[in-house]
Amino acid sequence: MIDEVYRTEISEELATGIVSAARTGLGDTLRSIVYFTPSAFDVLYLRQDLYDSREAARAVKGTLVELERVGFAEGPVRTRVTDPTDGSGIGPYEFTVRFHDDGFVVRVLQGDAGTLMTTDGMDVNAFEDAATAVRRLLADGE
Repeated sequence: MIDEVYRTEISEELATGIVSAARTGLGDTLRSIVYFTPSAFDVLYLRQDLYDSREAARAVKGTLVELERVGFAEGPVRTRVTDPTDGSGIGPYEFTVRFHDDGFVVRVLQGDAGTLMTTDGMDVNAFEDAATAVRRLLADGE
């Protein structure tokens, strides 16, 4: 499901690339893809069996986006923690996976843009491939 007019002003090319990368990496377990900025969001993909209407999907995804927008504010702290000057860091932030009883939420941030991908339960190794591909697309879209 792709909106005709994007509230976030994401390009059709970037939206299509994100959906393609996520579908390739996560397959049929993919439930939804949301592109978001600090002030707006768009549902780029929604599996057909999930919601009765676009409005219902936006309401649920809006709540999820509000929770995950905290990632933009965490950026400076994450950088300090993961890249200390003494060499003891764990490296730069890549993506966040939140585990739930019946699936996962994957958050990928790049600058002032991010994506949320929700999935059914699955092998967690596929997240890295999908998140890396989406992060590259977001970086190219900056």
